[in-house]
Amino acid sequence: MFLLKALISVEQRIEHAGKVFFGVCAPEEIFAKYKYLLKVSDACNWSGDTPCFILLPVSGSYFFNTICMHVNFRDYFGEKVALYYLWLGWYTRMLVPASVIGIVVFLYGLAFFNTSPLIHEVCDSNIIMCPRCDIRCSVWNLSDTCTYAKVSQLFDNEGTVAFAMFMAIWATLFLELWKRHRALYVSKWKVFDWCEEEEELILEIVNNPKCKPKEFRHSYLRSIVVLLLVTLVLVVIIGLTHALVICRVLTAILLSQSTWHFLRDHSSTIAMLSGAVLHYITIQVMTRVNKIVAFKLCDFEKPRSFAATEKSFTVKMFTFQFFTLFSSLFYVAFFLGRINGYPGNYVRIAGKWRLEECHPSGCLTDLFIQMAVILLLKQTINNIFEFTACREEEGNFDPCDLCKLRNWMENYDLTDVNAFSLFNEFLEMVLQFSFTTIFVAAFPLAPLLALINNIFEIRLDAIKMVSLERRLVPKKTNDIGVWTRILEAVGVMAVIANGLVIGISSDFIPRLVYRYHYGPCATSNSTIHLFCLDSCMTGYINNTLATAFMSNVYVKKDFKDLIENGYNITQCSYKDYRSDEDQSLTSQFWLILALRFAFVILFEHVVVMCKFIAAWFIPDSPIRVKNDRLDDKLRRLKKELDRSTEV
Repeated sequence: MFLLKALISVEQRIEHAGKVFFGVCAPEEIFAKYKYLLKVSDACNWSGDTPCFILLPVSGSYFFNTICMHVNFRDYFGEKVALYYLWLGWYTRMLVPASVIGIVVFLYGLAFFNTSPLIHEVCDSNIIMCPRCDIRCSVWNLSDTCTYAKVSQLFDNEGTVAFAMFMAIWATLFLELWKRHRALYVSKWKVFDWCEEEEELILEIVNNPKCKPKEFRHSYLRSIVVLLLVTLVLVVIIGLTHALVICRVLTAILLSQSTWHFLRDHSSTIAMLSGAVLHYITIQVMTRVNKIVAFKLCDFEKPRSFAATEKSFTVKMFTFQFFTLFSSLFYVAFFLGRINGYPGNYVRIAGKWRLEECHPSGCLTDLFIQMAVILLLKQTINNIFEFTACREEEGNFDPCDLCKLRNWMENYDLTDVNAFSLFNEFLEMVLQFSFTTIFVAAFPLAPLLALINNIFEIRLDAIKMVSLERRLVPKKTNDIGVWTRILEAVGVMAVIANGLVIGISSDFIPRLVYRYHYGPCATSNSTIHLFCLDSCMTGYINNTLATAFMSNVYVKKDFKDLIENGYNITQCSYKDYRSDEDQSLTSQFWLILALRFAFVILFEHVVVMCKFIAAWFIPDSPIRVKNDRLDDKLRRLKKELDRSTEV
């Protein structure tokens, strides 16, 4: 941008349809000064024998470059765009092993789809379960959830634990190997030692030799105000999550009162699906709101340079988007079905509406449904909308006899771009990376969906950037910037979230406790169970259920509508570890709770240790790059020494 302010010469002036177009070119001495000061002439963003013309409307508010003779993508778009595609290509390749392992875990669950004793116990059960709502909800048979129990087996099995550990380590390997991959290319591009501050100073000097550097400044008061405002925005976003919860509760209540039998029987599932769709709509709306708020906060901060503004905006925007996307998922993963109470003591919103319960097949099913809907909608609809929007704005120009003007008009009518256009692409992919790693324990096929999406994403982005949008201003860089730190933070959150999902949300720990402490294998002295481990889980489903008796005054009050409708039942079951007599928590509940937290701590420590070992074991730069840079420095020193001796 500084070069645009420098002295320029007007090569051509053309008027057409009330617009004035100028073909401008910076004098050669400006590029010579820039190259000399940078001392990396072959890393310049401009290449080719013919000069590049920058097309400026008379208003000066838009600009783009006509196509010059360029050797490759990096020469035409600059290192910043090239590194985005380099990172996206590397991310896509690394998704291949993650997708394969995810498919293996899915097939592992599919292999026991019809043979699991837990599924048979559910499908053959005649246990009467308590109503899921207060009005027009009847008791139901546990065997009604046979299909859902089979589906939950696909992602809630022993292989999920190993896959979650693999994905946590995979995220570290991805970042460490990316650093090596990046080092190889930035060394080839001669920008390994490029410094952003030095680039900024060089451009200022070229533009104005008498310039003064913009000094660094910091205001603690301004930082505190920004922190409070960011916290306020996050509180609002979390408040929207609570609103979504209330919407799901009300939707389930309304559907349960429907005269359509199908809606009544599947009210909870439909409410969860509608909540996921509503969450997606909220994401789309809040994306625009978050962007405006992040820009306003950056303006209030008054960063010293565009690079500082871009970094500050990136951190704020990602934080807002992360909370917008994941706050609802965190509720489903860790709070849904755990704070709703029990028969006789249900937790109610405004003392009237019961909080929603987990899906009958388990809380992990709700998380699976929520993730699948959001991921599929976000990837497919976003790509279609993004590509269609560019196509609609493409090329409505008037024919012209002058070939050059025709080319200029074609480019002028393309979709406008700005300095943050590449940021939008990065944000979309990093949020997808978060989806792929953070709750992968609940959705092993997430890497596969991400891989399929990225195969199309690379081509759509390339088509959009080359054919449908104005050319981005080439910019020099040697890294993807603050995104690296954000990816590292996501990797740490993935370890914590997956540990909590397996330890808290899934039935992995309760199954282990039952197998080795309460089941037939733990209480029987017979060795026959050693040859048939599946029999060790016999009776597990019944063990996870508690009984509510209608003779209890508080239980009768909660199910008043059921009794008034003529249902003659004396008891019903619900999923919890409570005593049948006084509904107090049993010792098994406390044992499972202690082991859940112990597993989370052990899981996180083991995986974090593996991440640190992987990060230490893999150097950031290949040995070949280090040796090449060493030889290059030696060659430069010798050249400078020869020059000094000649003088």
